[in-house]
Amino acid sequence: MAGGRIRARIRRSHLYTFACLRARSTENNEPHSIQGPGYSRIVHCNKSEMHQKPPLQYRSNYISTTRYNIITFLPKAFFEQFRRVANIYFLVAAICSLLSISPFSPVSMIAPLAFVLGASMAKEGVEDWRRFMQDKKVNSRKASVHKKEGIFSEKQWKDIRVGDVVKVEKDNFFPADLLLLSSSYEDGLCYVETMNLDGETNLKVKRSLEATLTLDSDDCFRDFMGMIKCEDPNPSLYTFVGNLEYDRQIYPLDPAQILLRDSKLRNTAYVYGVVIFTGHDSKVMQNSMEAPSKRSGIEKQMDHIIYLLLATLIIVSLISSAGFFYLTKTEMPRWWYLRPQQAETCYDPENAFASALCHMVAAFMLYGYLIPISLYVSIEMVKFLQALFINQDINMYDEESGVPADARTSNLNEELGQVDTILSDKTGTLTCNQMDFLKCSIAGTSYGVRASEVELAAAKQMAMELEDDGSFSMAGGCRSPEIVVTSKDRKGDKPSVKGFSFEDPRLMDGNWTKEPHTDEILLFFRILALCHTAVPELNEQTGKLTYEAESPDEGAFLIAAREFGFEYFKRTQSSVFINEKYPDTTKAVQREYKILNLLDFTSKRKRMSVILQDEEGQIFALCKGADSIIFERLAKNGRAHEEATMKHLNEYGDNGLRTLALAYKKLDEKEYMAWNNEFIKAKTAIGGDREGMLEKVSDMMEKDFILVGATAVEDKLQKGVPQCIDKLAQAGLKIWVLTGDKVETAINIGFACSLLRQEMKQIFISSTISDPFSEKAVKESILNQITNATQMIKLEKDPHAAFALIIDGKTLTYALEDDMKFQFLHLAVECASVICCRVSPKQKGLVTRLVKEGTGKTTLAVGDGANDVGMIQEADIGVGISGVEGMQAVMASDFAIAQFRFLERLLVVHGHWCYKRISQMICYFIYKNIAFGLTFFYFEAATAFSGQAIYYDWYMILFNVFLTSLPVIALGVFEQDVSSDICLQVIALRENLQQNFFA
Repeated sequence: MAGGRIRARIRRSHLYTFACLRARSTENNEPHSIQGPGYSRIVHCNKSEMHQKPPLQYRSNYISTTRYNIITFLPKAFFEQFRRVANIYFLVAAICSLLSISPFSPVSMIAPLAFVLGASMAKEGVEDWRRFMQDKKVNSRKASVHKKEGIFSEKQWKDIRVGDVVKVEKDNFFPADLLLLSSSYEDGLCYVETMNLDGETNLKVKRSLEATLTLDSDDCFRDFMGMIKCEDPNPSLYTFVGNLEYDRQIYPLDPAQILLRDSKLRNTAYVYGVVIFTGHDSKVMQNSMEAPSKRSGIEKQMDHIIYLLLATLIIVSLISSAGFFYLTKTEMPRWWYLRPQQAETCYDPENAFASALCHMVAAFMLYGYLIPISLYVSIEMVKFLQALFINQDINMYDEESGVPADARTSNLNEELGQVDTILSDKTGTLTCNQMDFLKCSIAGTSYGVRASEVELAAAKQMAMELEDDGSFSMAGGCRSPEIVVTSKDRKGDKPSVKGFSFEDPRLMDGNWTKEPHTDEILLFFRILALCHTAVPELNEQTGKLTYEAESPDEGAFLIAAREFGFEYFKRTQSSVFINEKYPDTTKAVQREYKILNLLDFTSKRKRMSVILQDEEGQIFALCKGADSIIFERLAKNGRAHEEATMKHLNEYGDNGLRTLALAYKKLDEKEYMAWNNEFIKAKTAIGGDREGMLEKVSDMMEKDFILVGATAVEDKLQKGVPQCIDKLAQAGLKIWVLTGDKVETAINIGFACSLLRQEMKQIFISSTISDPFSEKAVKESILNQITNATQMIKLEKDPHAAFALIIDGKTLTYALEDDMKFQFLHLAVECASVICCRVSPKQKGLVTRLVKEGTGKTTLAVGDGANDVGMIQEADIGVGISGVEGMQAVMASDFAIAQFRFLERLLVVHGHWCYKRISQMICYFIYKNIAFGLTFFYFEAATAFSGQAIYYDWYMILFNVFLTSLPVIALGVFEQDVSSDICLQVIALRENLQQNFFA
């Protein structure tokens, strides 16, 4: 260790084989060509003072998400207020009130406008002040920054500058975008949680350059110098291009060395990094954007009503002015007591037209009470209070997570009552995203007797079909199929373990040693315990191990291995340790397995492998991955159980379970060394073909496997999902599920959650032509299927018939094209339920946009992950589920709930109440203003259209803004035409509400 320093560090030189990049001399070509537009940033490491003045001055690390500041608040807030037509009218009327012809005093016109504008601007100011305080809290966070002479001191985040060297400790957020220099692991590895960036809770692995590994303590930065040339600030989270010039050599940089602001350091004691991007230049701030502005249907209709009232005002003013013109011209000369010869211009019978114009201005102000000046601010107040009631609804509070409902915007409360179509994600939204190990197949034998929720739903459906067909009789004859469901809560059973729902006495409690394939079962358990990238953590409160895994499935495998007696408890630089417990021993046997290489899982590879050596020196390659990938990589002598395992995998998939296949092979030392030499060459190569070389060498290892078995984990439905979907369907809502599952699994889950029902007729749209070069034929085939299905629905004679549409992602790609999307939509809206399988996040957004724009009806999208953000923002109403996939969906949503089942109450109860309240409130508001305003017209008609007010100025102010507004506001906040229980029980109320009461 440099300088004779001794410190406890974990060595991991071979754990991650896609590790560090070696340097290239400046005599050779640079690793990255950093020049031209978009690649002009230069960072002097450890010399932040050079970036505080031009030409290398960059943005500070101060961030602001506020809409206003002290200077811009008044002009910008006034601009926002005068985007409303009514406010423009009252501003013009207030200015006209300064004229001598005004029927009112200026105060009586200006005061109400000032009150309304003041209230609205105060609301804007309070909301912006909250954003400012949140920004202040972030800007005031502390970070350890190198000051000088190897001394680090705390600085506030806002004071950090480009070029600063920062030390970040475990469980702290990164204050800016950093280049990773070193970590508490000697390999320069660190684990990062990016939940705030992409919504994913699984940990990412970052690794520093080999050249900077020795910068491993505070004192090392006494004389540290270097220069980074890299890309300019941009929003791409997954790309980075740059070079580090250090110690007279140039090192290429890639995203593996970049630590992004607002991500968190996990499972690593500390890291050192140099600041590259600060503040609004950081990638997370480059990605920040305001959610699209959404307006409710009532608010849009209200604009039309205001225009109608303005038209009425103009008409009444014209009538009044016409009457005044006639009376002034014909009658006023006979009214000698008014001295018409000495009259002013506004009452001059000799110039009646000019007088009428003056009267027109006065009438324009006089009848202004037809326009409800306090309507907008009253509605905002009512919606705000309605949102508080939603937030405080104890029936939408999740006791397990302690999370209540959250109306993140109050603008769309009443729109909840007008939802026509719900578009939902599946994983984490309808399901818990908590994987439970349920079944497995080992050496051709299936284990696990507990039924999945999909199996139970399928059995229930089959029993109903048999009963409907008359083939089911309680007295005898054909018997319905039976599925025995064992209970976790039986007396004497072990307490249930989260993540482990497996039940089979053949494998539990050491009974696996009595099975005929003991060696394969032992190997299966070891693969579960060894083939992963998880990190064990000891829970100090419970004293139990928890696992920080890259996926929920991987965590379930480790819990299963522990329950079977193979507990993974420790990982070091080059080894993994597990405790193996056998039935004939009272104490577990601790075994060490040396990790030689790890080939990471990616969505492209669909597999991961670990190469390790046991205590006897035998080298193994263990692999887990998608069954289609594993089966094509089996050796001829490794397929003994292929047919049986494939059968079990299909059964597991049909039962809604997520499956993986497990395989292994033995290696002799000579074979491994030859391969490892090739792998080292590939991983240390620098150039555009490096990834291709790595993939090629990995393929050399990942072949000729021997099949061991397969796993099946269940992502359980959330509590109350089937009942919720059934109620929403009864209320007339159309429900679409957009999932990445294959068709068979999606259908089974559809039955399990009541999305599909036994009496429904299913329509399948799929690409039946496999030739990729026959795109025209594929499109024609899909179009014919859509046309035939639409025709079939039209010819259906049963008025109560319900249809369900199922389509896969590949077919959906064609169905969403411009020349076919409206035919597809026409078919889909005729169906009660739609399931789109194998869809991408982009397709989710496209489908949502098509439904919203194509039907013109209110759409609601609900999801829980970062891949649902596009769909949530695209829909008229976005609902986020606060699940385990992070808060990205919640942050993008209009409403947030903890469980899908709360959606029923949100729509059926609060949607009903809010829509009724707002509708009636607006109607009463308009009524009172028209009633009050027309009294002026009647008085004018009786007084020769004299342009005089019937009421005292201040009485009119109090009448409109206070005396009659407060009762109507109370109606908008507290009115309940029916109780919540009646809303939930009488579904017809929801159907009547969708007839648009306000229209």
